[in-house]
Amino acid sequence: MSAKDLRGRTAFVGAATFGCGEAPGYTAIELAAEAGRRAVDDAGLKLSDIDGLFICLPNDFLSGLTIAEYFGIHPKMTNNSRTGGSAFLTHAEWAMLALDAGLIDYALICYGSNQRTGAGKLVSAQAPSPFEFPYRPNNPVASYALAASRHMHQYGTTSEQLASVAVAARQWANLNPEAFKQGSLSVEDVLATRLVADPLHVADCCLVTDGAAAVVLTRADRAKDARKTPVSLLGAASATWHTEIAQLADLTITAARESGERAFAQAGLTPKDIDVVELYDAFTINTILFLEDLGFCPKGEGGRFVSSGAIGPGGSLPVNTNGGGLSFCHPGMYGLFTLVEAIRQLRGEAGERQIAGAKLALAHGNGGTLSSQATCILGVPETV
Repeated sequence: MSAKDLRGRTAFVGAATFGCGEAPGYTAIELAAEAGRRAVDDAGLKLSDIDGLFICLPNDFLSGLTIAEYFGIHPKMTNNSRTGGSAFLTHAEWAMLALDAGLIDYALICYGSNQRTGAGKLVSAQAPSPFEFPYRPNNPVASYALAASRHMHQYGTTSEQLASVAVAARQWANLNPEAFKQGSLSVEDVLATRLVADPLHVADCCLVTDGAAAVVLTRADRAKDARKTPVSLLGAASATWHTEIAQLADLTITAARESGERAFAQAGLTPKDIDVVELYDAFTINTILFLEDLGFCPKGEGGRFVSSGAIGPGGSLPVNTNGGGLSFCHPGMYGLFTLVEAIRQLRGEAGERQIAGAKLALAHGNGGTLSSQATCILGVPETV
């Protein structure tokens, strides 16, 4: 069997979010469990139907066991492997394989964090590097600032172009009643915020929020009986090139180039086929790098592309239609929210931000300091 043989063999049948923004009084497991329960209900299933659990929690390295006990179920498979914010898209890749092999029938992927009300700051599960720590970088922002600085030096990218990513995200967030940050935001407003790590300002950085998300996958034959229109998983791939930013050979090129190429090949599609794009925008430079590496614009052209208005409402390539990690929510690890928004767009459930006629979507997750990349391509049934 080749990777192409897996195209459309599995589908998303449930999706949900919960507690995005501030959820005082909830623990991380309670948030994840509630999102999971809602996703299972969205699929028209019972928790007892779930026999595959995939989860990461910010403060529980045995979270696959914890969530099983919390739900009171006995799954055949649990997986709480961590690759940072990309983990949940890698979970989708592994769930696809397990489902197609007949090892499980229904997979639940979920995540929750009370980072804002519990800790009040960004919490990292990554241990300090013994090689980078002596330089006392303000990570993760310092590592992303290095990538932004190099992109500026090499391609002439400007702070104004970086800021236009945050502006587009806010424009989308203003159409999303669930978004934590709303209101007007201009390029000038972004540049007026405090520098955190040159050239990145506060408004170039993701939010610190609470929140939870969950999705349910099953095989295509079972998906036909789902409560709502299933969303097919057409391609899924991941790639890892490094853990420390100092080991990235070229700070302007990420492993998204590899994960995207393999996901598109599996799906039998090209970037020109995609109607809506959901990217992990922990920092404004992420969106530019990933648009380039995934093939939506040439390398070095990302700054000009985003500043043209292409990625905002009414643009030629809708990107982060929920407001992204910059304005919607960012509870420590954001990757699963890209899948939920892609599913909602393809189901036609996105309200004012709905992309008319959307049939194909790309969701992309990032982990560590541009370290782990994972790409999923989704489609409505007629695209299989």
